[in-house]
Amino acid sequence: MHMEDKNAEVKQLATDRYSAGLSLPSYVQKVARMLIKEGYQCYLTGGAVRDIVRGEVPHDYDLATDAKPGDMLNIFPKSVSVGAKFGMVMALVPDKKGENFEVEVTTFRSEEDYVDGRWPSKVTFVNDIDKDLGRRDFTWNAMAIDLSTNNLDGDEGKKEWEIYDPFDGVQDIGMGVVRAVGTPIERFKEDGLRAIKACRMASQLQFDIEDETLKAVTEAIPVVKLVSMERVRDEFVKLIMGSPKPSHGIELMRQTGLLELYIPELVECYGVEQKLYHGDDVYWHALRCCDVSTDKVKLAALFHDIGKPVKDTKDGHFYGHDIESERLTRKIMKRLRFSNKEIDRTAKLVRNHMFFFPHYTENMSKEERKAMEEREWTDGAIRRFIARVGEENLEDLFALRVADAASNPKTAFMPDEIEQLQARISEVRQKDMALKVTDLDISGNDLMELGVEKGPEIGRILNELFERVLDDPLLNTKEKLIAIAKGLIDRSG
Repeated sequence: MHMEDKNAEVKQLATDRYSAGLSLPSYVQKVARMLIKEGYQCYLTGGAVRDIVRGEVPHDYDLATDAKPGDMLNIFPKSVSVGAKFGMVMALVPDKKGENFEVEVTTFRSEEDYVDGRWPSKVTFVNDIDKDLGRRDFTWNAMAIDLSTNNLDGDEGKKEWEIYDPFDGVQDIGMGVVRAVGTPIERFKEDGLRAIKACRMASQLQFDIEDETLKAVTEAIPVVKLVSMERVRDEFVKLIMGSPKPSHGIELMRQTGLLELYIPELVECYGVEQKLYHGDDVYWHALRCCDVSTDKVKLAALFHDIGKPVKDTKDGHFYGHDIESERLTRKIMKRLRFSNKEIDRTAKLVRNHMFFFPHYTENMSKEERKAMEEREWTDGAIRRFIARVGEENLEDLFALRVADAASNPKTAFMPDEIEQLQARISEVRQKDMALKVTDLDISGNDLMELGVEKGPEIGRILNELFERVLDDPLLNTKEKLIAIAKGLIDRSG
């Protein structure tokens, strides 16, 4: 089969993915109808068209028009200019039931003279949809549907529209590739974030990146470096959370040099063998763990063994890697500008992912059962585990443990471990206990009344009291704690 025939076949297959008719929500039709009535062009653009071609229901609907921002503000009484320079207006319109929806409408524009690897310093409003589509990032984001070619009657019924596709986006969807519009390096020089977005979209769609576009990602790294860390973080989080297999996008970032730029610690895991207990090197185990984990623990899954290269003894052991992994997790997430709350939560999961709870199985021998009994966790050990992890993080830690095991065919992990630990935690929870220092029936003010000077000594005594209460919850009364505190004060004096 000739290449031309193959391309035509692929394009037809992609075209067949979406139905013969397109159903637009009534509120989107209303916005388009109002623009067309005033004599303006109106196109459905962006991700909505891409989703339609892929046979999916769009999550949002963006419209493009030749109407200027001031014109749109007059056409839509309830509208807000959210980016006057870029011609963006948010129109607020009701659907048939009276519920209000926001529709982003943007004036056709061209862009020039990008600065800081992200923003155009010169924006020109144009009347030509081709110029507007030509400034966009990827071919399947540069497709459009001319809504003026069909009578909009306001119903939800399907209507036939032709997709305007000047850059063969439909074909690229059929071939499963990410391809930049026009010359890839020019698109990435305009906006450095597009290089990361190429990896993210390839991961979310499970596409490959076309060769010239992939090459341009690496060539664009000097521009990528200019992008703010917050934008990079947001794009990376979208990759992690929105992909059926995040490993695909992360590996593309490694191959192109982007991962080295932002998470070099993960790159250092590549090729680090795990001779015992694992089938993959540290890098691929982390990626596979991330693939099978729930969204809430994907970052922890990716970072849970990231300290192993530092702790590699070269004989298959990585003693203390959980502590080192926690340290590096905090360092990486701080670099990527995550919130302190998210950093602390993820780091706790990483630090505690190595827990082992002695559990019993049906086929245990008497000797094995006896050995387990000797390692049983006391109530105090359970309380310390909860206090260390945080009661609110327990289920996430268990989810991380399951993902760690599911991504390792050589694991000795058994689900019974978590089930029996959950039962023990429930048992201990029913008893009166303190899980945080702030749960103590005594405060720093009480200690100062006993003569302890304000400062580190108060924290030391409170922590000592907390440790005692973890072993014996019945000590958690003000009277008993003050008595113990007096003894600690006398001893330190």
